[in-house]
Amino acid sequence: MEQKNYVAYLRQSTTKQEMSGLGVEAQREIIQNYLKNRKPISEYIETESGRKSNRPKLTEALELCKKTKSILIVAKLDRLSRNVAFTSKLLESDVEIVFCDFPEANKLVLHIISSIAEYEAGLISQRTRQSLKAKKARGYKLGKSENLLNRLDQAVKNSNKTNHQKALDNSNNKRAIALLKSLVKEDKSLSEMARILNSEGFVTALGSQFRASQVSILLKRYNLK
Repeated sequence: MEQKNYVAYLRQSTTKQEMSGLGVEAQREIIQNYLKNRKPISEYIETESGRKSNRPKLTEALELCKKTKSILIVAKLDRLSRNVAFTSKLLESDVEIVFCDFPEANKLVLHIISSIAEYEAGLISQRTRQSLKAKKARGYKLGKSENLLNRLDQAVKNSNKTNHQKALDNSNNKRAIALLKSLVKEDKSLSEMARILNSEGFVTALGSQFRASQVSILLKRYNLK
């Protein structure tokens, strides 16, 4: 049987990667775990917003897939887009695509998922507009749009700071970090660290087993790597 080639596509947001919880290194780790002993013939990294359809690096990746008859591999389904029209165009490119977190996904499933995601995004936007309209009708002074954005940015920063401190104070995280400090010195890979943590009975802040991506986030959070 002819061995298939893969072209890796990784996306990072223009905002802080901590917001998405999945940076480039973690995506690369997920893809490599999926491919096992194989390596992508090429890798493309896009820095874009998830809602934008203009993806020059994705276009390049698709073109290479066509030329080399390779499969486009993506770490997670949400690394692509929440826009139905864009997803439809992507799926019509005649390039085979595999998502490491959802390898069973076919074109119909992808259309359904993206449609639901876009519908939910539309609802959030609609509710926000309705809420602002209701406040204005009650005489609430909304202020300038730039001031609203500044308050929103500050609220996000405060929320991130609180969540970050909670994560630092979490007892499960503290126990795991005690072991990770020695594993980092031994130059273990993320997947090896996750395997050792799970085999030793350690659990995440939410009480689940560790994955390589979670180990990566924990190491960055405690400035261990």
